[in-house]
Amino acid sequence: MARDKRRAYRDQEYWGRPVPGFGDPRACVLVLGLAPGAHGANRTGRAFTGDSSGDWLYRALHRAGLASQARATRRDDGLELRDCWISLVVRCVPPGNRPARQEIADCERYLLREYDLLPRLRSVLALGRVAFDAALRLVAARHGIALRPKPAFAHGAVVELPGAPRIVASYHPSRQNTNTGVLTEEMLDRAVALAKAFG
Repeated sequence: MARDKRRAYRDQEYWGRPVPGFGDPRACVLVLGLAPGAHGANRTGRAFTGDSSGDWLYRALHRAGLASQARATRRDDGLELRDCWISLVVRCVPPGNRPARQEIADCERYLLREYDLLPRLRSVLALGRVAFDAALRLVAARHGIALRPKPAFAHGAVVELPGAPRIVASYHPSRQNTNTGVLTEEMLDRAVALAKAFG
């Protein structure tokens, strides 16, 4: 996917490898997205960096005091996360931006490892249904919780499980959602505030 460059970035070298999570190792809030953007994280090597989804997310995190700046353009742009860690369900750009079940399963071990390295975690902000389902599996697996019935995804929904971080659901800040008004900045701010309140 790193060979298929957008014209605006044709002179840039794309990262083109699995994109790791990053942030504050003492984070109370985990922000979980779907996958690297083809011309965002796949190009820059940092989640939600260099694309419109990241523009929306980092503005919201900055307003909430979880990010040092409101824009993320490249790995060395000075952005620091405070009390927040950002990760992805899938580490490489999936074909058609739709990861297969096997790809999600193959990447799950990396997410589990990151989760284990965040001892202060109190909440997970899941961006989109795939991230929400992954967060449910993650928390259930690590805390030995049976999810019956499985909680339903809805923007602003909060799932509280005994002895585990709370899960806050949000629509993903994709162009498809933000350009159509499915997700507004106020809606995203409320979801971030809910996650931060649990952190």
